[in-house]
Amino acid sequence: MEWYKIPDLKYTGQTFIKRVKAGGKTICLVGYDNKVFALGAKCPHAGGDLTQGWCKDGKLVCPIHRYSYSLETGKGSEGQNDYIDSYPVEIKEDSVYIGISSFWEKFRQAFK
Repeated sequence: MEWYKIPDLKYTGQTFIKRVKAGGKTICLVGYDNKVFALGAKCPHAGGDLTQGWCKDGKLVCPIHRYSYSLETGKGSEGQNDYIDSYPVEIKEDSVYIGISSFWEKFRQAFK
């Protein structure tokens, strides 16, 4: 797994939703309930930009059709049968870091 520093972002505990780039991916970075979450930025249902959505009850809500995804796991709400990618986050003194695994790392993990 490779860790990517998110420039110009120091976590202050405030709630936020921000679009960032890390490892060639567009990430929806969410500060919510004194934690930071990194999720895929595109809704699999309608392709909506999740960085334009909002958080409610620990879920990220798509602005188009109100589909919602767990901030912890990326799993869609009951009945949706979908998910968005989620990525590990580390908060260090100097910045926020997102961990992204390569395709081959994910492939090897699937067979362990």
